[in-house]
Amino acid sequence: MRYRIAWLAGSVLTLSACAAGPDYHAPQSAALGIPAGYSQGGGTPIDDATLATWWTQFNDPALNALIDQAIAGNLDIVQAQARLRQARESLRQANASFLPQVNGSASGGRNYNSGGSGVRVDDNGNVINTGQGKWTNSYNAGINASWQVDLFGELSRGAEAARADLAASGYSLANVRLSIISELVSNYVQARLAQEQLRIAHESQRVQKDNYDIASWRLQAGLVSSLDEQQAKAQLAQTNATIPQLEASLRGSLNRIAVLTGQAPGDATRTLETPAAIPTASSQIATGIPADTLRQRPDVRSAERSLAAATARIGVAQAQLYPSLAISGNINSTSTAIKNLFDVITGNVFANVAQVIFDGGRLASQVRSQRAATDGAFALYKQTVLTGLEDVENAMASLNSARARKVEFATAMEASNNAAIMARSQYQAGLIDFQTLSTSETTLLNARNSFASAQSDEILAIAQLYNALGGGWQNMDDRPNEQ
Repeated sequence: MRYRIAWLAGSVLTLSACAAGPDYHAPQSAALGIPAGYSQGGGTPIDDATLATWWTQFNDPALNALIDQAIAGNLDIVQAQARLRQARESLRQANASFLPQVNGSASGGRNYNSGGSGVRVDDNGNVINTGQGKWTNSYNAGINASWQVDLFGELSRGAEAARADLAASGYSLANVRLSIISELVSNYVQARLAQEQLRIAHESQRVQKDNYDIASWRLQAGLVSSLDEQQAKAQLAQTNATIPQLEASLRGSLNRIAVLTGQAPGDATRTLETPAAIPTASSQIATGIPADTLRQRPDVRSAERSLAAATARIGVAQAQLYPSLAISGNINSTSTAIKNLFDVITGNVFANVAQVIFDGGRLASQVRSQRAATDGAFALYKQTVLTGLEDVENAMASLNSARARKVEFATAMEASNNAAIMARSQYQAGLIDFQTLSTSETTLLNARNSFASAQSDEILAIAQLYNALGGGWQNMDDRPNEQ
């Protein structure tokens, strides 16, 4: 008997090793259409440490503190963490399917027995029951166990899919974290840009107020017509009108920053209301090679894990076409006294083999359906890879454009400032009309705002590039584990 059990166990294990469905192999770069290099250069190796905290290169302590707050308190991240915990529990449930299920039960009660149906008739003709009733105790205890043998890998493929889903959820959490960091940096830069443009507007406001006073004085002195005064007044009013819009833009960015850090707008960003310069960064940025996107971008890795899960589910569906084996057993004991409950124990063991004979093609259709889902998952994976490469290329183009514009606007700002100084001096001396002065002042204001915008565009492009490269999750505590 002992040898028969060992033989049966060995046979079961042998059959269990034959998992239905295809084994998953990650697609190679050639199948995904990944080029050897970026079209706009790059290729400099980039390490995980730099990617993990890329925003620290801006050397802005306020920004660093905000990102720490966002990572700890952002509610989108909290939701993604909850989904990750759900996926982790799903894996535990899948692994539990390999183990027997054991249930225990116990009951107790009292039974009444009348003791017979003896009767007699008294002198008055009444029927009297002479039986003697008796109460007895009854106790029962039992254990039931069942075990589904993983003959054709339905359970192992299900666990494989659950592991892949868990890793995909981890990478989805990482992707949410990347998005939050990128959005926070963007709003922070926009806030600093609004503050810089407000500073420029207030300085222009003071200069234009002086020009208006000069035009009014010259009008009173009879040196010019009222046209100069009205033009100066209009120019000042136009500058005044831009200030409320810039203040609203600043407030919108600060409110968004508060929500991104998991706080209510208002006091959470009070310290940011003090103006500060637009962040700056090094001109050297490593981009690596396109193949790095498979390793660095969490959305790409999440899509790859989803493809692995879909592939494993083909085996789950295919295993249902084959016979299933379940083993069950129970142990029971019944007694009229608790102390004697385990004196007599009975039990049995059953093996049940089931095979679907006819189902109208439903199970075969499920296999084909899952194969189609796997094809779709591969297409999504490839699309995610190509979109990631597109993001990097676009970010590099935006960065190059911002840097080229910043150089030209710096030249334009310096020339416009010199021209405005000379125009103010010549107007005061009566050598030019106010229209010429107004044109030079407007040109200077536009050049200063354009230069500030180019500065912010450069930082935003750097943030876009690092986000496209997949930076910001490499040192997270709950980093996905694909094992």
